[in-house]
Amino acid sequence: MSAVPSAPPTRPDILKLRVTAKDADTLRALLRDSRPDTGGRPQVEPDGRVSIDVYAPDDQAAALEREGVTVTVIGNASEAGRAAQAEVGTGDRFAAGAVPRGLAAKLAG
Repeated sequence: MSAVPSAPPTRPDILKLRVTAKDADTLRALLRDSRPDTGGRPQVEPDGRVSIDVYAPDDQAAALEREGVTVTVIGNASEAGRAAQAEVGTGDRFAAGAVPRGLAAKLAG
């Protein structure tokens, strides 16, 4: 037996995608079959096409495409999350005895 720790499995990035279908029935069928996480409400175009933003792992994005459906990558949600996390400071900002300030009631204790 080896005592070498294995690396944790990597997770695929989550992409924000715009899925556009030729009509509402086609979009409903896609959403029912693939069950992606949706972001917002469907939008109906003047020509009758219907689109919705969804979030899906990058290795499953191509599986959303089918006859009557186009998929457009809007962005990488995982990358945006990592960038936002990099902006968060480290350490305890109240460690030096600083008291939080603001409009809330300050409770003793």
